[in-house]
Amino acid sequence: MDVEAAVRGSVHIAPAEIVLLPTGFAVALPAGYELQVRPRSGLAVKYGITLVNSPGTIDSDYRGELKIALINLGKNIFTVERGDRIAQLVLAPVTRACLDIVGELGVTERGSGGFGHTGI
Repeated sequence: MDVEAAVRGSVHIAPAEIVLLPTGFAVALPAGYELQVRPRSGLAVKYGITLVNSPGTIDSDYRGELKIALINLGKNIFTVERGDRIAQLVLAPVTRACLDIVGELGVTERGSGGFGHTGI
């Protein structure tokens, strides 16, 4: 779902600036779920506007107003007006992991090959 800015007037975001924008609403999520906050691809590609932490997480026990932390990675000042779509939310189940501490891991073909190891 799209999230709109609930700002009172124009908000200007300078290059490299981080702003916390209000959405004007709160949610009550059931236990076992989260809202993932994601950037809007159009804002990212056209203007360099994205989230500071992406994806962000709204936990099920949070009851305050949702706010969106944007950063301007572009070269120009970006202006946000009331009602502008600034982020997206995805409702997702949360999986709780039970971790086992082991002395060594099983062998795979890839092994410890890191970034770019499997190709482009």
